[in-house]
Amino acid sequence: MSPDLLIIVVSLLFSAFFSGMEIAYVSADRVQVSIFKAEDSWSARAMSKLLSRPDKYIATTLVGNNIVLVIYGYYMGAVLIRWLFPQYIDSDELPFDVLLVQTLISTGVILLTGEFVPKVVFRIYSVGMLRALAIPMYIIYRVLDLLYITDFILWISSFMIRKVFRQQETQALNFSFGRVDLGYYIEQQMENLDTEQRSQMDKEINIFRNALDFRDVKARECMVPRTEMRTLEIGAPMEEFKRLFISSGLSKIVVYRDSVDNVVGYVHSFDFFRPVESIQDILLPVLFVPESMPVNEILKDLTQKRMSIAVVLDEYGGTSGMITVEDIIEELLGDIEDEHDKDLLLEKDLGGGQYLFSARQEVDYLNQRYDLGLPESEEYETLGGLILAHTEKIPQKDEQVEIGDFVFTIREVSSAKIETVHLRKKHAE
Repeated sequence: MSPDLLIIVVSLLFSAFFSGMEIAYVSADRVQVSIFKAEDSWSARAMSKLLSRPDKYIATTLVGNNIVLVIYGYYMGAVLIRWLFPQYIDSDELPFDVLLVQTLISTGVILLTGEFVPKVVFRIYSVGMLRALAIPMYIIYRVLDLLYITDFILWISSFMIRKVFRQQETQALNFSFGRVDLGYYIEQQMENLDTEQRSQMDKEINIFRNALDFRDVKARECMVPRTEMRTLEIGAPMEEFKRLFISSGLSKIVVYRDSVDNVVGYVHSFDFFRPVESIQDILLPVLFVPESMPVNEILKDLTQKRMSIAVVLDEYGGTSGMITVEDIIEELLGDIEDEHDKDLLLEKDLGGGQYLFSARQEVDYLNQRYDLGLPESEEYETLGGLILAHTEKIPQKDEQVEIGDFVFTIREVSSAKIETVHLRKKHAE
């Protein structure tokens, strides 16, 4: 192989290297790269330093690519003249058709071998390529940095943006990952597991997913609704409080004055193990929050103020429900069963696309657990809410309601709410 041809091949390899490393940086999975950076290896340390200055990293790939393209163009032109047009080897001027052929061939080769192919490969194997080529990339990065080439290019770029175009500089591309990246990474890892491994990790993965979505969960999504709150009027006899504690098995009872819309606090069952003259003596404060408040903020406020219960208010200031620290933790970790959790919500798979559910079951939970595809909306959270949003009235017992591909039969209903629902998929008939 002649020296000129060798230089061309090396130039193409370097062009592919720089183009590939640029696209690998942009398309790499943020979570996998962050895991790689935490490893104890030369390659990981090199990548960590490269990604500490994203602007210099990109500048290095662009400067390096331009240098090798200049070298490639010079030698490729000479080789093409020697191979295709030997009569013009000693000529100082080339005809237009010769220049056109020379340009088309040179451009086609560099686009194919130095741009398209490497960018496809590096995009598919982005993390692997970053891992394998981090050290040579860092060496080139340091050389150009020591020669102040990248600094000069960045200064020129900054000057042109600020002084010539009168624009504000945008922040350099950040390689930190967010919730979307982490969620995508989890989905990828789950796809690589077999059925048995996936079932073993379902609980842990659900906790992780709940943690990612935690700040988007609103108070109304995990509160105990007003109709199911155990409450007493502040003037009720002490014996009535004791009876309610015993009959309900609860440790906390909300106390109101005149109306449940005027909550004044709550009492704890432990306080009844000592002599108490008045409910006022053991009344504990509650936190008042709107329905739309994120539960992570509620949890923060409850812990900072050392409270246990938040009363959820509707848009008119009335009591919509209540939420405890346990309710918020359950939203994150799943149901926490204790001695007071006796009434589990009904959920039964009858087979053949038929189910029996408590109307209090949450729609998103049923979709996730049974893969139903029930319509979801911000207007409701529960199965009963879905039916009421469609009928706009409380249906009668044994009444059938059709919503999309589902037929709901009301099995139990009270004057104020739906209790139990039989669900059947139409396509399963």
